Amino acid sequence: MAKFSNYIVVGSGLAGLTFAIKMAEKFPERSITIITKSEASESNTRYAQGGIAAVMDELIDNLQSHIDDTLICGAGLSKEDIVKLVVNNGPAAVFELIEWGARFDKSANGLLDLGLEGGHSCNRVVHYKDHTGLEIAKTVLRKAKAISNIEILDFHFATDLIIEKSTCVGIELIDQKNQSLFPIYSDAVVLASGGIGQLYGHTTNPKVATGDGIAMAFRANAVIKDMEFIQFHPTAFFKENTSETFLISEALRGFGAFLRTEDGNRFMKNYDPRGELASRDIISRSIIKELSKRGENCVYLDCNHLNQVELLKHFPTINAYCLEQNIDLKCEWIPVLPAQHYLCGGIEVSKNGETSIENLFAAGECSYTGLHGANRLASNSLLEAVVYANQIFKFLSKKDISKHKFHGSSNSMDKFCRNADFLGFENILPDLQKLMRTKVGIVRDDRSLHFAKAKIAEWQQQLYINPSCSVGYFEVKNMLDVSALIVRDSLSRTENKGGFYKEELVCLDF
Repeated sequence: MAKFSNYIVVGSGLAGLTFAIKMAEKFPERSITIITKSEASESNTRYAQGGIAAVMDELIDNLQSHIDDTLICGAGLSKEDIVKLVVNNGPAAVFELIEWGARFDKSANGLLDLGLEGGHSCNRVVHYKDHTGLEIAKTVLRKAKAISNIEILDFHFATDLIIEKSTCVGIELIDQKNQSLFPIYSDAVVLASGGIGQLYGHTTNPKVATGDGIAMAFRANAVIKDMEFIQFHPTAFFKENTSETFLISEALRGFGAFLRTEDGNRFMKNYDPRGELASRDIISRSIIKELSKRGENCVYLDCNHLNQVELLKHFPTINAYCLEQNIDLKCEWIPVLPAQHYLCGGIEVSKNGETSIENLFAAGECSYTGLHGANRLASNSLLEAVVYANQIFKFLSKKDISKHKFHGSSNSMDKFCRNADFLGFENILPDLQKLMRTKVGIVRDDRSLHFAKAKIAEWQQQLYINPSCSVGYFEVKNMLDVSALIVRDSLSRTENKGGFYKEELVCLDF
């Protein structure tokens, strides 16, 4: 049975919920429907440990400094006007989160305790211990659930956009609770579906990060840009023979932790004068180069020299996890290895969050705004999400809504209802993840990329011949579409920039 909602939001992270809250409060007579394929609390937002970057203390910081740091980290590919837009709106965005109930750490003087992270020239990271994302996610979700004209459809999977005359008029859904398929029509669709981490398997992203929004937009012929710029977090906890990852926050290096090789060598100064506070792309490549030279599996973070009382106060989650792994931060080192962390490209949008398709918007990690360029500055992701949610809200607030509730009928899902029992896609997933790690990883080369392109096309053909209406099928389909885009843009780029590095005859499996 078809439904209608004035605004559809795909995703329940910071970007999607912020837009929904603002629109619902301003227009209580309008309906907002949030679509999330798992529990509403599961999103990339909740896993952000470090914080949200904003100029909150003008005695030690200024907006131009934050702009400059962002541009430097973006390696010349950030859009300066967008950087200024996001940075200038940062302080107001943080104050609004505080008004909504978000807690952030404060110093003894009662002011915000601002952290330092790699790439930043001064302390400007607003945080709550080492689980800022979780605190923000809980705050915005609690607020959204309290607003009567917001409906949250959890365990609903968006399969495709409904496009009529080059205009997005809704989405097609699978209700996972009863396996029904139905469309929802709307005046506008906001894609806030998060990242792509599961393409690589070894990732800091949750299981839901399968690139769904980007894949749907691509199939609807939206412009997708700069997919080659994949950010790998330098310090994910390393375990042998498992793809399980736990993020060891950037803030720990900002707090003073050292990176060492197995024999104790502190190697980062050999690659960048900033040492452990270099940007993530440089640290990730440096680690891979050290491991390649030494034939070792991981490097280590050394916290032994730090003030242990303050360390445990600021990083209780990391400490608890390490203790579970039988590692005592007072006298032992943390084994770490780079893992896929963030996508800097995505669905191209204007400063108002508009995509190239009428009535389709995007915000958060699935979007390309021009803020990050070739490499995202630490803790700028939550900032971008909340600022762009506000940009979309302001733009749509000025547009009239439709007088009619249904734009048409959708039959495109019927073709997927055959072969529901086909399980070939399950066999593709682990092989795809290995392919992306080994051929489209931190260091790439054209020969490996062409191999990956051919293999992905082969798997796509298998799915085309054997369609299914299961969520697992669509996730693999989406991951293949997004993987093909990453390979496409990696082959097109001929200059190394930021998070993109192409080197002949180098192909490393981690």
